[in-house]
Amino acid sequence: MPIDATTAPPVLPTPPVALIRGGRIRAALRLAGFLAWTFAWFCIWMLGSLLSLPVPRARLAWRHVSERHWARGLCWLAGMQRNLIGRPPRAPFLLVTNHLSYFDILLLFSCVDGVFVAKRDMRSWPLLGPLARLAGTIWVKREVRRDAVRVLDRIDRAVARGDGVILFPEGTTSNGSGLLPMKPALLDWAAREQYPVHYAAISYRTPRTGPPPELAICWWGSMPFASHIWNLLRLRSFDAIVEFGASPVTAPTRGELTGRLQREIAARFVPVGWRNA
Repeated sequence: MPIDATTAPPVLPTPPVALIRGGRIRAALRLAGFLAWTFAWFCIWMLGSLLSLPVPRARLAWRHVSERHWARGLCWLAGMQRNLIGRPPRAPFLLVTNHLSYFDILLLFSCVDGVFVAKRDMRSWPLLGPLARLAGTIWVKREVRRDAVRVLDRIDRAVARGDGVILFPEGTTSNGSGLLPMKPALLDWAAREQYPVHYAAISYRTPRTGPPPELAICWWGSMPFASHIWNLLRLRSFDAIVEFGASPVTAPTRGELTGRLQREIAARFVPVGWRNA
């Protein structure tokens, strides 16, 4: 029986952790490489930011270039094989995608220039939180409904200065068996302004002899972050697939816009479990 790609099954409260044999030395070396590459990138980024400080456009272009190379370096160190289908949008843009893992951020940073809208909780994450702040992340308090007004203003300003903005309207990650319902609140600005919204579908696959990607790559439910990334880095390699839509969409209301985007992404989304079959 085919799986409906528009609705994911109920999320288990405590999903199992992927079992990966060996690879501990590989994971340790990769973690060391992550830290070394990030430290080197930060030093170069700081120097470039200081030199470009008097010219806002040059500072924005430098941030885009440096973040793209940083993300590509981390993807390579992690053993990610990137597969891009279609043409990524050029800044300024508004891009909507499904959300499966923290690696979605690196994958998208490696091919598009922009800032993310992310849950404010991420600010307290070790290492990732400070890096996200440096990258200009727009923080949102999803539990506070009126905070959407402030976030929509930040999106407006980001696009006006020539930045891209990347949204995960599902609001959380899933196990990759289907899409979660997308929330329309953060698409209100695009609907009011009739601003074209780009979209993409993300999926992952692991080698046939490895653990399933819904456990090894997707980060969902109550999976502990530290043990999950340690297991992921023990993999020899994995594939990341992102398919960009051919043209953006518009709609007069945020509800209609959300519905159109959900259908377009669902039409291109391949459940991660099928990739490992």
